[in-house]
Amino acid sequence: MKREITGRGGGIRRAGVWDGSVGPAGVFKIGKIGYKRPAMDQGYLMMLILMVGAYLVGAVPFGLLVGLTQGKDPRKFGSGNIGATNVARMLGGAQWFFVVFVLDLSKSLLPMLAAAWVVHHEFAGQLNAGIYLLWIGVGLAAIVGHMFSLFIGFKGGKGVATSCGVALGLFPFYTWAALVALGVWIITFLATRYISIASMVAAIMFPVAYVFIALLHGWPIGGQQWPLLGCAILVAGMVVYRHRDNIKRLRAGTEHRMKKQRGGFGAAKLKAGQGG
Repeated sequence: MKREITGRGGGIRRAGVWDGSVGPAGVFKIGKIGYKRPAMDQGYLMMLILMVGAYLVGAVPFGLLVGLTQGKDPRKFGSGNIGATNVARMLGGAQWFFVVFVLDLSKSLLPMLAAAWVVHHEFAGQLNAGIYLLWIGVGLAAIVGHMFSLFIGFKGGKGVATSCGVALGLFPFYTWAALVALGVWIITFLATRYISIASMVAAIMFPVAYVFIALLHGWPIGGQQWPLLGCAILVAGMVVYRHRDNIKRLRAGTEHRMKKQRGGFGAAKLKAGQGG
């Protein structure tokens, strides 16, 4: 089958006869002329697939799996949360905190790095609000998967470690703000010895730091980067919301406070329903 078609390539009008064949990398053979199909459609599809994959990866309850390998279920211990803090308290060692934290962080970091590859290769780094929305959408999907995992009845962790993975993967726009938030977390924890307070204060500080750094660099947070600003505020709100039980315990004076011991902070073993 032969058909006369007309296309545009680099602003130059080209015409040829399509013989029905397709060359490599999506190049249609039009007579002696190759007409390359735009890569953007493929890029959008890849980003949507990454969003679905990010949710499924984020939904893997690593804290629960780590606890079960040691014969214990964090859902029946302490606060019942499957995050790094409660698992470390349950198993009685700081090393378990770092194991779970890194695993939860990687659930969003890896999809975000994959999304970054798509942005720079499929979209040739031409960033606009739509591309930013897709990029941050991948990270948001991982956070939602972690907080509302389909594998454990749409329950999950509080999203602190997974949010850190998103910030590291969205370099440089979120990374510097995340480092500021980390510093605030450390200072707040050392001052109060409450992990929950440190996490909430750091979460609130994150969008504030992002706005400040964006203004310093002249980033268009009110233009092309509005999805990043909106998501920073949304994630901060989600993290604080997931700490609502901790807020109740703080008001009641029953929230667990880390005790300083020789060589570091101790992780006391708690009964179900106590802080974490």
